[in-house]
Amino acid sequence: MTSEHVVSVTKQEVRNRRVMYIPGYDPVPPRKYRERYRVQSARQAALSGYRIDMLKPQETARFGWHLIAHMDGQDTRTEIEVMYWADIVRSSLSPSILLTYVQLLGTAWTYIGSGALFRLMRLRKGPVIAALYPVVVLLAQAALAISLGGVVYTGLLLSGFAALEVVHDDPVGRPYDIVLLALSVAGGLVGAGAFLRWCQRRDHVLAWYLMHDYAFSAQHAGAYPPAQEARMAEFADRIAEALTDDIDELLIVGHSSGAYLAISILADVIRAGRVPAGGPALGLLTLGHVVPMVSFLPEARRLRADLAYLSTREELTWVDVTAPGDGCAFALCDPVSVSGVAPEGKRWPLVISAAFSQTLRPETWRALRWRLFELHFQYLNAFDNLPGQPDDYDYFRITAGPLTLATRFATRPASKSRIERPENRFTDLAA
Repeated sequence: MTSEHVVSVTKQEVRNRRVMYIPGYDPVPPRKYRERYRVQSARQAALSGYRIDMLKPQETARFGWHLIAHMDGQDTRTEIEVMYWADIVRSSLSPSILLTYVQLLGTAWTYIGSGALFRLMRLRKGPVIAALYPVVVLLAQAALAISLGGVVYTGLLLSGFAALEVVHDDPVGRPYDIVLLALSVAGGLVGAGAFLRWCQRRDHVLAWYLMHDYAFSAQHAGAYPPAQEARMAEFADRIAEALTDDIDELLIVGHSSGAYLAISILADVIRAGRVPAGGPALGLLTLGHVVPMVSFLPEARRLRADLAYLSTREELTWVDVTAPGDGCAFALCDPVSVSGVAPEGKRWPLVISAAFSQTLRPETWRALRWRLFELHFQYLNAFDNLPGQPDDYDYFRITAGPLTLATRFATRPASKSRIERPENRFTDLAA
């Protein structure tokens, strides 16, 4: 980076900030995010020479924490709230093995039948492979279960006939043959089912979890489920309420599938005229987005309209951060442009790279490179090899430091490697 990208880090624009973090499809409770922030902020502070003190949350945050950051000679207070929808996620994690396989078939048909899968592969193969991975794993487990069930069935049948031959000279054709056959079939089914139940409960490879994730996004072919729409409306009310508080910045952070939720929620808030003139600076930070996985589906008219609308608005600053090393995200893909809905006057988002291979030490990068799930969360973690420029991606300076999102990235150029070509077959918008 050259000196023309440098902004002053000694002035203080933000003394009080609210951060509303919208997680992706994740069933974990908010305290897990609090613990990640506590550990990783302390690590980044030690690396970067600042201090962050975490305190008990104030009454305004339902699921969150309060902190005071001491950076560049300035003290900034920040209230961070996790926008809770893990209950919706948990309710979609079906315990039924049969239903999961039905969802597998339905999800595959949604993406393949609509042509979305092939268009997504033109953008980034990594997240598409990540989407196909649970399908392959679950089908392989089903094949193993069938094989195991066949072994159990054959073993029971042969051992049963052997036992009957000892008791009867000619057991063939007797009524208990039907009973033996039924018991053998039942044993095979129980064996196959027990194996699949074991795979589901010991889901160390996260295949079952990821299958539910993609099925959740595809269940309405890109339209938001009613329960999610209702929760998004609650989030919009929380954001509108925060915009009337005595704060200097309201920062909305959307991670993974939480990124497209944040886009739609903020579009609703602005469209409804709920951003007051002279209110706090409004920022949107999207991290590791998977927007095309939804916007490329036929019924995602609402999301496509929100993308087009938000990309032109002056009420906010929108910065999108991804990294080519994150195989679960559509790295450096401008979510508006690739979705084919970029309007005239488009100004957002600013697409930049977290560049894991450069901002992490070689040994850290090597250790993380194949931990795909943790890499997808690296945006929320410390970076141990930051170049030291004022506009570097540092999650903790952004969420706790003395500058607004707008000022911090005011002179940061968009990544030269960003992808803007429209690949979406479906570009119609909600009215």
